[in-house]
Amino acid sequence: MSSTPTPQGPQGPLAPQGHPQRWLILGVICLAQLTVLLDNTVLNVAIPSLTRELDASTSDIQWMINAYSLVQSGLLLTAGSAADRYGRKKMLVAGLVLFGIGSLVAGLAGSTGQLIAARAGMGVGGALLLTTTLAVAMQIFTPDEHPKAIGIWSAVNAIGFAAGPLLGGFVLNHFWWGAIFLVNLPVAALGLVAGVALVPESKAASSRGTTPGPPERGDRPDLLGALLSTVGMTALVYAIISGPGHGWASGRVLVTAGVAVVVLGVFAYWESRIPYPMLDLHFFRDRRFTGAVAGAVLITFGMGGALFLLTQHLQFVLGYGPLEAGLRTAPLALSVVALNFSGLSAKWTAKLGTPVSIALGMVLMSAGLVSIATLAAHGYGGTLLGLLLIGAGCAVANPAMAHAIMSAIPREKAGVGAGINGTLAEFGNGLGVAVLGAVLNSRFAALIPVAASSLPAALGSARSAQERGRITDAFSSGLETSQLVGAVAVLLGGLLAAALLRRAERADSAVAVSA
Repeated sequence: MSSTPTPQGPQGPLAPQGHPQRWLILGVICLAQLTVLLDNTVLNVAIPSLTRELDASTSDIQWMINAYSLVQSGLLLTAGSAADRYGRKKMLVAGLVLFGIGSLVAGLAGSTGQLIAARAGMGVGGALLLTTTLAVAMQIFTPDEHPKAIGIWSAVNAIGFAAGPLLGGFVLNHFWWGAIFLVNLPVAALGLVAGVALVPESKAASSRGTTPGPPERGDRPDLLGALLSTVGMTALVYAIISGPGHGWASGRVLVTAGVAVVVLGVFAYWESRIPYPMLDLHFFRDRRFTGAVAGAVLITFGMGGALFLLTQHLQFVLGYGPLEAGLRTAPLALSVVALNFSGLSAKWTAKLGTPVSIALGMVLMSAGLVSIATLAAHGYGGTLLGLLLIGAGCAVANPAMAHAIMSAIPREKAGVGAGINGTLAEFGNGLGVAVLGAVLNSRFAALIPVAASSLPAALGSARSAQERGRITDAFSSGLETSQLVGAVAVLLGGLLAAALLRRAERADSAVAVSA
């Protein structure tokens, strides 16, 4: 371990020098983040075991999955604000503790109610971890190193996406279902010890500096803003998740969506009126920020929905099991990891600039989705090509997008920036699954009017091999349409983000010249 003294400022290590152990610290926080990302998908492969051993109903299974994502997505902004105010290291440690306790309770749960409650507790810890990891990385690295550090951070996201089903399938082949949660414990313990020993504390500067006395306005926590943000985002994500299953015109979805719109509208009004907002709405006047935000929503919209549907195609149409389907989608994550860990994507971004990098990355991703849409029915080769193109595009566009969002926000608001980045990912992904799923289902129903409400149900009711063939062909046609819609969304996101970021760069250059 290096013992070189690090220049200190009031908020921790000074940015220009960087922390002497920054790469080791990055490894620690990425390990903590990986456990959170794995639990977004690992439960899916355990559904048959949970149904059998806990006598879980379909509604129970949905709540086991959704409790985690709902709580996590609803708390991201609040968690980021708390990290900025009270200390990012404190929130990282708290997140690891909560996530570890939740994993232990989930692994030993004896009923569906216990498991749902434990998953909600894990969601609280996950929100704290997802916001603090990126915020800490922005503090310990120099500005020149930010693209590479964020690239590695993004690669870990890709690993988490791909490894969840693989890890879950492996564990369930050798142990009981609770082991998929208990494997988090040693990782959380290691992250906790390393985090306490290595991660420096950092937080936003107090408005009163070092002057003793009572807190001023800017030091007050925005409790109402935190409550409104949490309730509004939770309601919004719940409406998106519930839409495909209950119907977009159902009372449950409409009421929940209405609550989300009203509460988030009140949240925006409140944040614009108070002198100490949790989310400064002036950020949205920055073209860099709005460009990156628009691109981030559309990229996750297209990617989340398209890859969710591809997994169904691999399992229900081509007949692969969860582990086999996971292995066949792994090339996407492997290409992201190779390009980000090698530093190639950071070098390309440095040479091309952020706008061109985002546009190039999303063009590659769009081409990959088109390849899957048009060639998946002819064998795995077209799917493999599409996955590699998507992986290359992700490796270039995602770090550039995250860096654009974080660099448009003051360093002291890094936690809020990370919360915004995570919220956009959750929102875009959920919306993509819902909308592209609806596109597929409408196409499927139009081609097979007598089919049941889902592909598995339709296949189960088929009376002959010829009828099963018609059903799978109809599903493939719906998949092609939805993937093409996703490709258009990703392409438009890339062009829009690149245009706004280019305009922002020109405006900044004009200001610099005039000064």
